[in-house]
Amino acid sequence: MAAPVFAQARVEASGFYGWTISDGVAFDASSINGALYTRADPRDSRSYGFSVGVFFTPQAEVEFLWSRQATALDVTGTGPTLSGDMTIDNYHGHFVYNFGQPEAAVRPFIFAGLGATHNGDAGFPAKVVPGLTRFTWSFGAGVKAYPSRHVGVKAMLRVVPTYVKSGGDGWWCDQSWGCSMVGDAQYANQVELSGGVVLRF
Repeated sequence: MAAPVFAQARVEASGFYGWTISDGVAFDASSINGALYTRADPRDSRSYGFSVGVFFTPQAEVEFLWSRQATALDVTGTGPTLSGDMTIDNYHGHFVYNFGQPEAAVRPFIFAGLGATHNGDAGFPAKVVPGLTRFTWSFGAGVKAYPSRHVGVKAMLRVVPTYVKSGGDGWWCDQSWGCSMVGDAQYANQVELSGGVVLRF
């Protein structure tokens, strides 16, 4: 029975809605209105998106995922917190491995992929800080449940680390190769918990 069911359900599309926990990065102290500011962090906030996947075996799937977090960027230091509205968009291609057979009522899954994350312009009261786009990767896991052949629901956890910058973290020296500065890579991370509806075609 697996082959006929799989032949009728080679594409899955889903929409999801959830909550994203975000962190930002520290930066060299900057003076604004007499106060020193040293960190910028997106707020934890709601997120939503969609994905479309194509199966090439009963378990293996390739999908495209887009998501958006509507948030604000908080800049903190010795003075009052400065906040500017912004959005964070993710565009990723994933390899998804679905456990179990296509006709199973419940299928756990894991995924990993590559793509880009775009931090939109942050609109502060007196200034707009330009956004930036970074090459990113993502990974996660979840479970799908199918109350009917063509309609299901899913819950997932997704992690997106975004490289922002590197700072000097000292020197490394070797007798043969000489000395070089060691970089301290800084990442802004998104951890999303979401649920949604799955349609199978």
